[in-house]
Amino acid sequence: MNTIPESVREFVAGGLWAHVATMNRHGEPHINLCWAGFDGDEIVFASFFDAKRAARLRRDPRVTLSFQAKEYDGGALFPYLVVSGHASVGEGGALAVMDHLAQWYIGPGATYPARDMPSGWTFRVAIDKIYGQGPWNDRWVEMDRASRGPSTEPQLDAMLEM
Repeated sequence: MNTIPESVREFVAGGLWAHVATMNRHGEPHINLCWAGFDGDEIVFASFFDAKRAARLRRDPRVTLSFQAKEYDGGALFPYLVVSGHASVGEGGALAVMDHLAQWYIGPGATYPARDMPSGWTFRVAIDKIYGQGPWNDRWVEMDRASRGPSTEPQLDAMLEM
């Protein structure tokens, strides 16, 4: 993927749980929840214990992650993001990835609270496609704006029409 929209980065940085879809050996989808976030232009996540996830992604690196907004007060479709790509699996380093993600899930400067953990696995997703309903989707922005009605500030309305 060429450029990740800033609105996508901001959405993911909201500490949203990722639904991670991989394929099992029978070709059926398998879903897990985890922390995930950006590291450069890749999505990263980790596992301390899930050797089966590592095996699934080594066998078939295709992966899809979805994120849903925690709240939304507009009248358009509830914001969600889907990221599809191909994952690489790294041995060890799970605690470092979880520490990196803790800033979004716990708070700035935080580290993952459980320190005595196995080395686990890390997963880096090279993004092929981004879709969903949110500020990165022009049609959704129009629906959201329409659901809120005209602004009480004419200057703001004029800026939005530009």
